Amino acid sequence: MKLSAENVTKEFIRKTGKSNHFSAVNDVSLTLESGRLTVLNGRSGSGKTTLLNMLSGLLSPTKGRITLDGEDIYALDDKRLSRLRNQRFGVIPQGQTAIHSLTVLENILLPFSLYRESGEAEQKYALELAERLGIAQLCEVRPAELSGGELRRMAIARAVIRRPSVIFADEPTGDLDDENTALVFGFLRELSAQGSAVFIVTHENNAAGYADEVYRMNGGKLEISE
Repeated sequence: MKLSAENVTKEFIRKTGKSNHFSAVNDVSLTLESGRLTVLNGRSGSGKTTLLNMLSGLLSPTKGRITLDGEDIYALDDKRLSRLRNQRFGVIPQGQTAIHSLTVLENILLPFSLYRESGEAEQKYALELAERLGIAQLCEVRPAELSGGELRRMAIARAVIRRPSVIFADEPTGDLDDENTALVFGFLRELSAQGSAVFIVTHENNAAGYADEVYRMNGGKLEISE
């Protein structure tokens, strides 16, 4: 599996300043491959999340292409792109995205439930993920009863429940203490070793110790981190 950004740029219109266009990401090329963990760091506003959103099928580039095994994902119609995101991509968002009317277990299983595909095997794997991430005892409670760190780990389990080809993690340890930060990075490293491509946007300096490649965004440009 190979997911590639080919000279992608993302421009936004703005009403103030010398120009009416702002380039959040500028002429970036990057390839994510099976079994590799890539870390992207950089200051806030440097374009990290914009690049992640383009790679994960959530935000179309202004210029350039995003291809999965050679196919331009933004050439797909909405239905096919949504299905591809559900089956092949797992996204751990920066904010909290729990469905508060569902239990923790039901939230984890949501990517299957959306297509009515949840069965015994899927529930067993969801419980295994909850155990691995230290939230097994919370499976029958609702998100309102969880701490920020517990909500984060629930979101991680939900993102990987379909064993996605590519896992996108946007600040996945933002709500976690040092112990659980190490747990999450170790878990994502395990998933890359099992064959997923993992792409982590983070401010955590120690994330580089888990990575195969480390990059930095600076003013919308991608740099190899030294």
